[in-house]
Amino acid sequence: VQLQASGGGLVQAGGSLRLSCAASGSIFSSNLIKVMGWYRQASGKQSELVASITTGGNTNYADSVKGRFTISRDNAKNTVYLQMDSLKPDDTAVYYCRLVVPNYAPSNYWGQGTQVTVSS
Repeated sequence: VQLQASGGGLVQAGGSLRLSCAASGSIFSSNLIKVMGWYRQASGKQSELVASITTGGNTNYADSVKGRFTISRDNAKNTVYLQMDSLKPDDTAVYYCRLVVPNYAPSNYWGQGTQVTVSS
């Protein structure tokens, strides 16, 4: 399994960015449940879940991003997106894409990080 993240960059507070994570691998031809999500790690802080989405479209968001970020996925393209609006300087972090396949081993995959920097 490979996860390729893209879309980070520098933006002013109040601006928007869209992250993409394209996944590939034979596991995607199976009917296994797959949860894709975005985590972030700011400098000097622990990693935290930003948002996740199941194959069926159920979503989960961190309280800090509710109403500002939207996660979506295109199952045909094995791609998950994170639309980030009304960005704040506190959103500055390295964002990582993650795939969890609960009924498979290994069950956990990470993509490379993409830097998001929000200037005030």
